[in-house]
Amino acid sequence: MSIITLTTDFGNLYPASMKGVILSIDPGATIVDITHSIPPTDIRAGAFALYSVARYFPAGTIHVAVIDPGVGTDRKPIVISSGGQYFVGPDNGLLIPAANLIGEMKVYEIVKEDIPDSISSTFHGRDIFAPVAAHISSGMDVNDICRATKEYVDLDFSGYVIEKDFIRAKVIYIDAFGNVVTNIPHDEFLRIIFPGTTLSISGRQMPFLRTYGEVSKGRMLSLIGSHGFLEIAVNHGSASRMLSLSNGTEITIGIVKGSL
Repeated sequence: MSIITLTTDFGNLYPASMKGVILSIDPGATIVDITHSIPPTDIRAGAFALYSVARYFPAGTIHVAVIDPGVGTDRKPIVISSGGQYFVGPDNGLLIPAANLIGEMKVYEIVKEDIPDSISSTFHGRDIFAPVAAHISSGMDVNDICRATKEYVDLDFSGYVIEKDFIRAKVIYIDAFGNVVTNIPHDEFLRIIFPGTTLSISGRQMPFLRTYGEVSKGRMLSLIGSHGFLEIAVNHGSASRMLSLSNGTEITIGIVKGSL
């Protein structure tokens, strides 16, 4: 028996049937909901959510992630072994950033013919990914239901540009507080930007600081969030609402220098 996490865009109803399937196969499994509130079909946001938390789970954890606009097509169902953990889901890049983060990846294609239950063309989370995770949790060797593959869809959080006077980036996640997470990793950002630097976005200036409380209530700022990426926030407010930003939006951030 293992910890099995669930990350989906399913909302409130559909995860219950996945949990039922898991517990029918492995009644001793511990199921942890990471989130079921990923925006529908937003693979990059789901990948970021899993990336943000997977490293904090113990060895043996099995992560099931299902944001799957290609369900029922010829995209592969896969399992990835990495860092003593497993990742189960569709082959659309969703699992890759988290698996890459915690170790060296071994990718396997799930052989559907070896799964005895009938398979819906629209709900592989219930009919493929949940039972595979439960079988692995129960002690089944991944090679008994999968075959190794070197072909898979990659995904990373690159695609940003950092120049002398501006940064081009993409919004990869907006959390429940309205904080806007960009795809710029802290190490790249901190090579040229230091705390106290003034940045600008959509005609609004903001300081780059270490924490939210360094500005007064209602003021915008930027900082490196706990996830390790550049974040735009409003102290006691919503940066996404203030700037009308959503997941996937491309943004330009000006580097003003100095201090506000």
